Formats: sequence, structure tokens, C-alpha cells
Amino acid sequence: MSMPMLGEKFPQIEVQTTHGPMKFPDDCQGKWTVLFSHPADFTPVCTTEFVSFQKHKADFEALGCELVGMSVDQVFSHIKWVEWIKEKLDVEITFPIIAGNDRIAEQLGMLHPAKGSNTVRAVFIIDPEGVTRTILYYPQEIGRNIPEIVRAVKALQKSDADGVATPANWPENELIKEHVIIPPATDEKSAKERMEKYTCFDWWFCHKPE
Repeated sequence: MSMPMLGEKFPQIEVQTTHGPMKFPDDCQGKWTVLFSHPADFTPVCTTEFVSFQKHKADFEALGCELVGMSVDQVFSHIKWVEWIKEKLDVEITFPIIAGNDRIAEQLGMLHPAKGSNTVRAVFIIDPEGVTRTILYYPQEIGRNIPEIVRAVKALQKSDADGVATPANWPENELIKEHVIIPPATDEKSAKERMEKYTCFDWWFCHKPE
């Protein structure tokens, strides 16, 4: 098993979760998946993240995307923490949480020695074929922006479906709003045709409505 790289198959792992044993990512085959690690159960920032992931679960489901959490805490700790969140915050966590170990966390690049012995806040977006499409790392002291992860899944799906790229802050870009970007021209003929077919700042920067 090696650290995941963009465009490569995510490493296969067999793990225990709060929903039972899982072969990951095989058990999520055919669906988009967001695997996210957190430093530790019963910590404030992680708790706010789990509540936010749960509250945005419907947004992920609308994109055909599964959520899977993970830390190196044991499964009984995950179960108790989920119970605490339900009891104290009235939020029921309905996605599985992997009980990882140091070997898995290290191999997946989740352990950064200079940041301590806990897993950092890693995010892996994996496509239905099990290919790693996006990797994000956050330090323990910064909670993640969950709507940005939803946006990333949506943008990847748009790119795959239409063969386009998405601009910064899409679909609310400051230059081209909700438009998407046409891939670069590969020859002089197509460069000229693009200027006539699309809205362009120049032949190398053309865009069209979503």
C-alpha cells in the first residue's frame, strides 16, 4: 500500500467502522466518495466538522456521493462520540467512521510527524472507479469548509461530464460567473474556430454557459 496520488487507484484497505467491517474503497464502488480523517474524537473542532458534514449529507447524496470518516481512535470511542453528539447536540451522525491505525494513517499520508501523533485533517475525493481525484490537507487548528468539498465534487462531475474546466470560486467566479472553461486549443485551426464559437478573452481563454 502506498500513499494515494491524484489519478491513481486509491489503496485498498480492510477496516472496522461504526457500521461494521468495510473493504474500502471497494464497498463504495460505483459511487463518488469523500473519505475524511480527523485528529481525534471528543475534540471541539472535529465535533463542529462532523456536525457540518452531517448537515450537508443531503448535498453530497444529491451528487451520488458517500461520506466516510476516519481517525486512529478505536471503534468504541467513535461509537461513544457519535452517541454524545446525538445526546448533547441533537445531531445524528449517519455515515460510517473508520477505526484506523497508525500504519494505515501513515500509508495514506494522514500522519505528519511535525504536527503530532494524531491524524491531520485529510480529505480524499474518490470517483466511482476508485480513482483518487482530489486530496486536501488541513492542520489540526483549522476546521474545514464543508461546502467547498461539496463544490469540489460537483466541479469534478461537471468536468467529467462535459470535458470542461471550472474557474476559481465556480459557479460564482468574478470574471465569468457560472460559465465553464473550454480546454486549450491543440492547433491553429481550432484556435481560430474557438474565437467564433465561444465567448473568449483570447483564443486560449474561452468559456461558455454551464
